[in-house]
Amino acid sequence: MGMNIVEKILSGHSRHGEVRPGDLVVVGVDCAVGHDLSFYDGMWDEPKAVWDPDRVVLMFEHIVPPANAQSVEALDRARAFAKRVGLTHVHDIGPDMGICHQVIADVPYARPGEILLCPDSHTCSGGVMNCAARGIGIPELIFVMAKGYTWFKVGETVRYELQGRLQPGVASKDVFLHLAGTYGDHVGQNVEFGGPGMAFLSMDQRRQLTTMCAEISAEFAVFEPDAVLQEYLAQRNVGFDGAVSPDPDAVYADVRTLDLSLVEPRVGLPDTLIHNTIPLRELPPTPINRAFIGSCANGTLDDLHDAARVLAGQRVSPSVTLLVTPASQDIYRAAAADGTIATLVDAGAVVTSSSCGMCAGFQGRLGADDVCITSSTRNFKGRMGSTEAQIYMGSSATVAASAIAGRITPADVAGALT
Repeated sequence: MGMNIVEKILSGHSRHGEVRPGDLVVVGVDCAVGHDLSFYDGMWDEPKAVWDPDRVVLMFEHIVPPANAQSVEALDRARAFAKRVGLTHVHDIGPDMGICHQVIADVPYARPGEILLCPDSHTCSGGVMNCAARGIGIPELIFVMAKGYTWFKVGETVRYELQGRLQPGVASKDVFLHLAGTYGDHVGQNVEFGGPGMAFLSMDQRRQLTTMCAEISAEFAVFEPDAVLQEYLAQRNVGFDGAVSPDPDAVYADVRTLDLSLVEPRVGLPDTLIHNTIPLRELPPTPINRAFIGSCANGTLDDLHDAARVLAGQRVSPSVTLLVTPASQDIYRAAAADGTIATLVDAGAVVTSSSCGMCAGFQGRLGADDVCITSSTRNFKGRMGSTEAQIYMGSSATVAASAIAGRITPADVAGALT
């Protein structure tokens, strides 16, 4: 009986050999990533040493630039720790900062066949690299930093066989909203993406899917390795030898065909995405006054390009505030160099520094009467500010079009997304 990708990666790192669903497995860790929130007073219990200073990474991304004394103290505590234990990879405020999951993919710290852990629920994002990446709690992060290993209960895996290619005007975000609306949550399960439709998705589009799998409560979310990933890694001087494919007779809880050509623009309705998304054409007229493009899922260069195509030559409605957050300073620089930032700003968007920002309510918080359309990760009550605010979710192109119209509307721009 063959194994799927997650089972093979966990087995390869296990102290006990081959694993199966239901097993408790102790595994070695290849990379542990801490972030600034880990160092808040009362949350951080500092280890005396780390198991490998080259494989423990620290990133400042939630509370940067710091807006209060608590954040300043947390950053100072993190810097002092990094210096004391000799960490070699620290992404402080500056030219190499960014939201951790974007930087994890950019460097990359997540690599094929490896295990990466971080105290953030969207760590499954790293599965785009054919890596078993997962979020853990801060106490567990401290243990992993010190010891270099952890344990998991092995879950069953659901495989999505991607077919076809996206139609113009349809985004990877729409694919996820279709998945969440159709199949609901995947609690205790892993998600594996494969199939010929992969070839028509960029790395940014793929990572949007793995990142958003946190919103269906997946444990791990991974893509099969292919030529697109191999080329991406080669550009970063990273080898492909560790890539893991499923066995031909791999066992899954379910195998579902997802035809990308049949997906249409969708919107997530307020408060949850589980069985709560609809085709955008079915949404009644919905005025908005706030709009956001960004986050670890949708602050990519692809997203900024999509938004710029819609906003070019247009103006954001006077009744709407549009914030745009590039997910890393590398993306910011690339978008500035090709004119994308100028297009966004000329249209009336406010472009912020690279951080979690508005997605987690650290910046541009919503008030009780606000109605927001966002391409970020979450829309539950209170996520971006007041529990009375309404948060809809769509693709970055949908957000841009809605910001212009002052109401939620599709991006009627031929070829805006591919």
